[in-house]
Amino acid sequence: MILTNTTIATVAPDGTYGLIANGAVVLSGDRIAWVGAGDEIPAEMADAPRTDLGGRLTTPGLIDCHTHVVHGGNRAREFEMRLQGASYEEIARAGGGIVSTVSATRAASADELVASALPRVDALIAEGVTHVEIKSGYGLDCDTELMMLRAARDIANQRPIRVSTTFLGAHAVPKEFDGGADAYLDEICIPTLRAAHAEGLVDAVDGFCEGIAFTPEQIARVFEVARELGLPVKLHAEQLSHLGGTQVAARFGALSADHLEYADEDDARALAAAGSVAVLLPGAFYTLHETQAPPIDAFRRHSVPMALATDCNPGTSPLTSLLLTMNMGCTLFGLTPEEALAGVTRHAARALGLTDCGTVTAGARADLAVWDVAHPAELSYRIGFNPLYQRIFGGAA
Repeated sequence: MILTNTTIATVAPDGTYGLIANGAVVLSGDRIAWVGAGDEIPAEMADAPRTDLGGRLTTPGLIDCHTHVVHGGNRAREFEMRLQGASYEEIARAGGGIVSTVSATRAASADELVASALPRVDALIAEGVTHVEIKSGYGLDCDTELMMLRAARDIANQRPIRVSTTFLGAHAVPKEFDGGADAYLDEICIPTLRAAHAEGLVDAVDGFCEGIAFTPEQIARVFEVARELGLPVKLHAEQLSHLGGTQVAARFGALSADHLEYADEDDARALAAAGSVAVLLPGAFYTLHETQAPPIDAFRRHSVPMALATDCNPGTSPLTSLLLTMNMGCTLFGLTPEEALAGVTRHAARALGLTDCGTVTAGARADLAVWDVAHPAELSYRIGFNPLYQRIFGGAA
């Protein structure tokens, strides 16, 4: 099949739009066979069936590279508490926050977890998302963590979307280990990581490095096991304070460090040296009423690739719109629309260790989004409007 009469935002290696006016994309099976100007289609491909896109914009399929869409319950009451002045840390220390979602998740069955996650995934699919990362971390015991990862894998069987699974056992210390983070790591987190890896459920390993979660030294213990198992790592770092998690992530060559509101120039330098992606999560920044934005200029100075993601979770970012995330990245963090598009395509793919998607180039997967817009800046410009015209997943509309 040949897609013709379309402006193509290929998303170039330097993160620019890489626009091709009056372009064409040749699809062969689940791959892109050729991309270029519409009047330069190779003769050997020219007889394939054609679809005229009417001048619309074609981009890579969008990638949400940081989500917690599999979970039980919701935390609407905590939303009210925050509006009444309680801080995220105060809510967490009072038994709310992550721990409250743990109780709801443990009480759910695998089928219930999948059923509750699918509407959230459907919302992402409706906006042109073709790949989503899903973390565990709301079980904090072996059985529930494994159940969450199995549920995440099952979503790819029930919807036309690819799923990357991330083990986030080092998300919080459950109530039964109150005050015993090291004991929790030894008795639950690390053995569960080994079990999940043995079952083929883990694509990457994550952790939450923060005063209400785990220290850099504790995270390093988990990452050492990930390294032993041959698994890449990523890290929630510098979200609420500057604890030093970014330096740990860089030391382990992390795929990404995520949040990063309190990161500094040295952290940006370390991420650049490690080749790690800075994943920005404006939904959490917005929900928590934060005032310190990530050091965007430092990331630019050191050429750190910046991705954007919803951080879809029940407590701090109940957000299921990657388009709104793009707008937030621009309005709250000062990204350009060009950086925002790269952040949900090429750089998001890199944050997941993916090399076969995130761009419109020959050889990449035929995961595309066709938009009823004239210029890619419109994707970040509009608020609460979805201009998706067609989503192509693995070459199929």
